[in-house]
Amino acid sequence: MKTLKFEPHLVQKILKGEKTSTWRLFDDKDLQEKDELIFINKETGEQFGTATITSLKVKTLGTLTDDDWVGHERFENNEEMYAAYKKYYGDKVNPDSEVKILTFTFKPL
Repeated sequence: MKTLKFEPHLVQKILKGEKTSTWRLFDDKDLQEKDELIFINKETGEQFGTATITSLKVKTLGTLTDDDWVGHERFENNEEMYAAYKKYYGDKVNPDSEVKILTFTFKPL
């Protein structure tokens, strides 16, 4: 099964049912609809649940709409969003970066 890692503050949002979508740039896992996933706490390395991708859209960061934010944490502005993704993926992140928008159903352990 494929794994996805999440920062601890996002783990809490997933466990509470507030986060039902995640965005992945530069997908090296070939994530697809119906994939079964193991969710990992990035800080502890522990599994906290499993999920199934229920829908998947591919866009660029510069073309995101309000609908793309459903189930995803918000940023104050685009600069904050780009800074967050540069922290994860490096300086190659820009408005033309492809993003996979994954909606999932989650099952806690």
